[in-house]
Amino acid sequence: MADKEIKDIRILLVDDEERFLSSARKVFRHQGIEILTADSGIMALKILQDNPVDVVILDVKMPGMNGMQTLEKIKTDHPDIQVILLTGHATTESAEEGMRYGASGYLVKPVDLDELLQKAKSACGLV
Repeated sequence: MADKEIKDIRILLVDDEERFLSSARKVFRHQGIEILTADSGIMALKILQDNPVDVVILDVKMPGMNGMQTLEKIKTDHPDIQVILLTGHATTESAEEGMRYGASGYLVKPVDLDELLQKAKSACGLV
C-alpha cells in the first residue's frame, strides 16, 4: 500500500456514539479521505461485504456484537484489512486480546482526531 496517497485511503469507522462519528467524518473528509460509518458491528460487517476499505477504526465497547467479536469476524473474512481499536475502557488485557485477533493498533478515548488520522495513515503505510 506504500504507493497509495491520502486521497486513496478508504476508512470504515465503527462506533455507537453518533457525535463521534459525525466529528470524525468531517475531519477525515476535510483531509480528502473517503470514510464510511457504522453504528454497530453487524452494520460494519454488512458494509464490508460490498465496500473495500483499507482501515477499520473499531470501538471495542458497543451493544450487541462488541468490538472484539467484530474484529475476529473482520480478520476471518478480510484478513488484509487493518483494524485500529478504540476504547474508553482500556485495559492491558483488552489491548493484548485485540492484538492476538490481529488489530494493528489501539487508542484510548477520548482520542484526538488528528492522532487517529495519523494512526490510520500509518496503518496504510503512508507515514
